[in-house]
Amino acid sequence: MGTAETLRAVQLSHSAQEPPLCVDLDGTLVKTDTLVESLLLLLKTKPFNLFLLPLWLLKGKAHLKRQVASVVNLDVASLPYNSELLRYLIEEHRNGRQIVLATAAEANVANRIAEHVGVFSAVLATDGAQNCSGAGKLLKIREHLGPSGFVYAGNGRVDLPIWRSCKDAILVNAQNGLVRTVRNIANVRHIVGEKKLTIRLLIRAVRVHQWVKNALIFLPLLASHQLSDPIRIVVSLWAFAAFCLCCSSAYIINDLLDLEADRRHPSKKHRPFASGDLPLALGLLAAPLLFLGGLALSFLLPLFFTLTLCVYFVLTLGYSVWIKRLVMLDVIVLALLYTIRVIAGGVAADIQISNWLFVFSMFLFLSLALLKRYSELHVVVSQAKEADKSRGYWTADIEQLSSMGSASGYMTALVLALYINSEDVKPLYAHPQFLWLICPLILYWISRAWLIARRGAMDDDPVVFAIKDKASYAVAFLAAIIIAVATG
Repeated sequence: MGTAETLRAVQLSHSAQEPPLCVDLDGTLVKTDTLVESLLLLLKTKPFNLFLLPLWLLKGKAHLKRQVASVVNLDVASLPYNSELLRYLIEEHRNGRQIVLATAAEANVANRIAEHVGVFSAVLATDGAQNCSGAGKLLKIREHLGPSGFVYAGNGRVDLPIWRSCKDAILVNAQNGLVRTVRNIANVRHIVGEKKLTIRLLIRAVRVHQWVKNALIFLPLLASHQLSDPIRIVVSLWAFAAFCLCCSSAYIINDLLDLEADRRHPSKKHRPFASGDLPLALGLLAAPLLFLGGLALSFLLPLFFTLTLCVYFVLTLGYSVWIKRLVMLDVIVLALLYTIRVIAGGVAADIQISNWLFVFSMFLFLSLALLKRYSELHVVVSQAKEADKSRGYWTADIEQLSSMGSASGYMTALVLALYINSEDVKPLYAHPQFLWLICPLILYWISRAWLIARRGAMDDDPVVFAIKDKASYAVAFLAAIIIAVATG
């Protein structure tokens, strides 16, 4: 036997002599909570079953988990696994160590995860009658392993009774306070990762960069030349804040309901909730609080603004749950969500929105909505995959989306040209002929955006693209100068 084979044999013998390793699931092996994931999937796919939850819970938490698992089919392959711990488990398994999955998750879910990971010799889980958590989990571990010692890997305070009884402890994504507590009651062998809730993660979760869309609230002020009115500016700022809070609430809800789809996406899989970097419970708490905060701000504005805000929020939820699966209706609603911001700005500042502005917005935002859907579909085509039919679009639709989106964008330049040539422009501009220079700017920006999208370099959100694009800033700057000159 050679040196390498001898060393390998020694490693195998050493790991086989190591005490069994018991590993928790939720928050440890996976950076999420499978029960919460299942409940969110239930809300998304079979919402009426939510009314049965109190009845299931009356028979105990174990019965609740079993019923939820029987109704929904969680995609275990897409879950955010703890890569560092998983590498360690795979190596220990190769070396012959006995590894047991010990979890409070429902047995069917736990078994499918164990089968997917492929390193566990046994699964101890909630069986529909007994909830395998805390002291109950410890009892099952002892029944399975007997009096021999074991090593336990977990992440929460509910595991303290197990750590008191184990030979060694492994802490996974544990907070500093828990680490100190466990060190006092057990021999901590490994610490895998560290649980941190950073401001950057929270900012990403509420999508602060998307607040730029709410600047459309100021468009009625700009179009009606009311930027010098301090009262209207203040109420518009207030409306902007209300929309930002409600939008962030809607974004979080969308992320919570779209976990599986986001995890299959090359960039969306890095979102805080999809990646498991933020706990789902935090999202479930933050979403209603943000909405109530925005609603509270709206009460200081006209009643119709509050109604407009509520319509926007309901429509956004409808889009997240249902409408985005309906081909073409999804892009119409996306365009409408942009337009509602313009309407809300007019309502808040008590400014009548002209038909010209409304039609201009409709065509521009429809082009942006189609650009977003085209970019998403382009990613699928470039990876030689089949499009998700649940979103309504096939890969064969990509050219048609491009044609419709480009045409809609060019219509914005036509509407602007008709407006410049109308009688409505004369009361607002001393030199309206200069406004003609904005038309080629619009044509340039639309054409360039679609060209970039066809090359596969467009972000799946055109607003995010515009924020990062220097040419977009140049176009906006030139348009501002032209409007200033035309105003006189």
